Amino acid sequence: MLKLKINPNLLECGTDEAGRGCLAGPVTAAAVILPDDFQHPFLTDSKQLSEKKRMELKVIIEREAICFKVIHVMMAEIDKINILNASILGMHRAIEGLSPIPEFIAIDGNRFKPFGKTPFECVVKGDGKFLHIAAASILAKTYRDEYMTALHNDFPQYNWKQNKGYPTKEHRQAIRDHGATIFHRKSFKLLPEQLKFPL
Repeated sequence: MLKLKINPNLLECGTDEAGRGCLAGPVTAAAVILPDDFQHPFLTDSKQLSEKKRMELKVIIEREAICFKVIHVMMAEIDKINILNASILGMHRAIEGLSPIPEFIAIDGNRFKPFGKTPFECVVKGDGKFLHIAAASILAKTYRDEYMTALHNDFPQYNWKQNKGYPTKEHRQAIRDHGATIFHRKSFKLLPEQLKFPL
């Protein structure tokens, strides 16, 4: 059973991102403050859940959260400042969008930059330990998946409704066959042969 939050007596948000390892599309960050009486038996790390379960939980989280915010950081910004900085920037923007502003921030992972003077703690695999981080992981994942599924209609050859921009064999073959789109991250190694040079 996941714990609600790190500090029982503070107004605390959980934050997480989705899409860091993708070749195409935004990195999406979410921040969530849950009420102190929130509980749900199935809420856990979004990667452990089926798409159907994630969508069911998305509705519950949006309905029951004190507040939440989801932010896309787009490809040009990722290419400019790198994916780690873009992920942290997205989490900062999501936290900025919360009302009320949290008194403490719980972050999934091990890297973060201070958000003003608000105290924070990084939690490795936090989406499997705390409900508010798990909730943020589900919102980030579902919003990003919806974004990539919508893009699929304009670029069906890359099958983004299935791979969501991740580096599958099929996605890389489509890049070989059709080239990169404006939604591909130019700073990423889109194809393995980019590392090979002719002798």
